[in-house]
Amino acid sequence: MLTASMTLDPAFRVAPVHRRTFGSFVEHMGRCVYTGIYEPGHPAADADGFRTDVAALVRELGVTTVRYPGGNFVSGYRWEDGVGPKAERPVRRDLAWHSTETNQFGLDEFITWTRTLGIEPMMAVNLGTRGLQEALDLLEYANHPGGTALSDRRAANGHPQPHAVRMWCLGNEMDGPWQIGHKTAREYGRLAAEVARAMRMSDPGLELVACGSSGSSMPTFGAWEAEVLEETYDLVDYISLHAYYEEHDGDLASFLASATDMDHFIESVVATADAVRARLGATKRVNLSFDEWNVWYLSRHQAAEPRTDWPVAPRVIEDRYHLADAVVVGGLLISLLRHSDRVTAASLAQLVNVIAPIMTEPGGPAWRQTTFHPFALTAATAAGTVLRVEPESPVRETARYGAVPVVDAVATHDPEHGRAAVFVVNRAVDEPVTLHVDLRGLAAERVVSCRTLHDDDVYAANTAEHPDRVTPAENKDTALDGGRLSVVLPPVSWTVLTLEVPRA
Repeated sequence: MLTASMTLDPAFRVAPVHRRTFGSFVEHMGRCVYTGIYEPGHPAADADGFRTDVAALVRELGVTTVRYPGGNFVSGYRWEDGVGPKAERPVRRDLAWHSTETNQFGLDEFITWTRTLGIEPMMAVNLGTRGLQEALDLLEYANHPGGTALSDRRAANGHPQPHAVRMWCLGNEMDGPWQIGHKTAREYGRLAAEVARAMRMSDPGLELVACGSSGSSMPTFGAWEAEVLEETYDLVDYISLHAYYEEHDGDLASFLASATDMDHFIESVVATADAVRARLGATKRVNLSFDEWNVWYLSRHQAAEPRTDWPVAPRVIEDRYHLADAVVVGGLLISLLRHSDRVTAASLAQLVNVIAPIMTEPGGPAWRQTTFHPFALTAATAAGTVLRVEPESPVRETARYGAVPVVDAVATHDPEHGRAAVFVVNRAVDEPVTLHVDLRGLAAERVVSCRTLHDDDVYAANTAEHPDRVTPAENKDTALDGGRLSVVLPPVSWTVLTLEVPRA
């Protein structure tokens, strides 16, 4: 059997655990909104039309922020269409996803939904077909207390209290030729700077996110970040990152190592942002908002025949996730946590139905996909401070990423509540690993729980008929003796260990 080892020490601190790391994303795309979070007439719908069965799963998932309303959708969106009496809201075509938007769910419904769930809203403004004035109008409608035309309109629409949205995305994926209103880095940077400057005149306390590259494989990657930040550095708080991963041509080993690419992506953007900081002589640091990430079988979507009709809420990229997908998601969460010194916000894309941890049927059930579990357990368990972990692990060659450690891990330490946690993935395709962890620095007193997500069939999935086919199980191959822990990690698995430690 393979063996690996690592040491946990509370002195090896990275940064606090940021609750915004556990954000998600709701876009007007496919069935994410309609028959996802919102379905009037469903047996589980409340008075506002929100599905309470979905809301219960969102609570269990532990989502802290939600980015809205896109995504590619936002680059052609007129926010005014989605407020006011529903009978008077116009029906529009959405060019981004070639569908019909009824506008029965808009800004006010979104804010009501987030408040019901205790979620922080994160709004995006349209810098594709619109610009400075429309962004200021949206900000006034959303956040101004009252006494102006647009804030009074909000009150007249039944929302006298301001929505108080603090975090705003300045457009979406403007580097992408597929984006409505696609721009060069300089064009976008100038526009983003103008919009950011004016929004700060309205409210200097906003947190603003500039668009970074929509992927590290973009031909403009690196240069895009540098040029955009040269225009916006003093005006924004974040630069965004987007990344999606899938298994290609049966190459499971490379797929399981996807977090190595995320690590490289993050570290490259940090290096670029800090280089701009040095050139400008700036004092503040721009942080990273990884506000789209997930497993997405994008190649399937790209291979599909383009649609010629304009349906309402069609079934779009409803990937059905299996065990290996969930292990990769767990590995990506490890990457995000270990970079908590600079990645201080993130959004799993998306929340319901569209490449999502939660699935629904119209008029029918809602259930957890396999990817639900590592996210929910990490969001529930990670607390306090992220600890730097350097596993000593066997390596395996992969076609995409070269030699990759079989074991990857991160840990958190929460002395206030007497808890520590270890999140670990075994990326070996067919070999278990015995992991030895030196916990003497933490003075760990006992293993509270050890839960492993694994299945003998790496392509096993959850369905409406069998919603619990793949779930985490208690791992009994665990022992703690004299501050030294050992645990057996099955192949293709993700594990979370919770430990009792002395309180501060």
